[in-house]
Amino acid sequence: MDAMPTSQTTSGVDPLSDLSYEEARDELVRVVTELEQGSATLEESIALWERGEALARHCEEWLIGAKARLDAARAGSAAAGAADSE
Repeated sequence: MDAMPTSQTTSGVDPLSDLSYEEARDELVRVVTELEQGSATLEESIALWERGEALARHCEEWLIGAKARLDAARAGSAAAGAADSE
C-alpha cells in the first residue's frame, strides 16, 4: 500500500523553512478556514490537518526565537546600564 503524501512532500506546498512567521500564520488561517468548511474529502482533510499542525509548530518556533532575541536584547541593555552606572 502506498503511503499518503504528507504536508511536507505534497507538490505545490512551500517548505516551512521558507515561510516567514506572517506567511505561515496566514496560511494556517486559510487551512483552518478550509477545514471548518467541511467540504474536503477525508484524505484532503488529513493533509490539511497535517499542514496546519506543521504551520502551528513553525509559528511557535518563530515566536520562541523572537522571545529569545528580546530576552537577549534586554539582558544586553541591563548589562550595559549596570556597566555605565559603575
